[in-house]
Amino acid sequence: SPMTYVRFVTHIFGHSGWSHFIGNASYLLLLGPMLEEKHGSKELIEVIGITAVITGIVNYIFFWNVGLCGASGVVFAFIILASFAGFREGEIPLTFVLVAVIFIGQQVYEGIAVQNDISNMAHIVGGIVGAVLGYLLNKKSRYGY
Repeated sequence: SPMTYVRFVTHIFGHSGWSHFIGNASYLLLLGPMLEEKHGSKELIEVIGITAVITGIVNYIFFWNVGLCGASGVVFAFIILASFAGFREGEIPLTFVLVAVIFIGQQVYEGIAVQNDISNMAHIVGGIVGAVLGYLLNKKSRYGY
């Protein structure tokens, strides 16, 4: 269906209820201003779009019969991206290591051990996208390319 390609992006705008929306919006509103100040609006919109498309594609490949709903992947990308605030070339920030182990580790555990309607895959993929983009954006801002 042609709508499949539209859903690769639009899934981040739908939520299963108010508590799901408020949880995601809270993180986005807490982390967004800091990330926007550091990276700029354009880069943040690109992070949101890239995260949405990648989580949508991965969901389609592995769980083609399950609809993805919510911005949790973007939230996890923001959380990991924020942990790169003190990034220096050649070093891995301790905050990144701690956040990755705690947040991503929790999602891996829950994905294996807990049965619920939460897409742990979107959280994990969002975190990975946030880590890669955090590295690239910080490298870009340091060297100007």
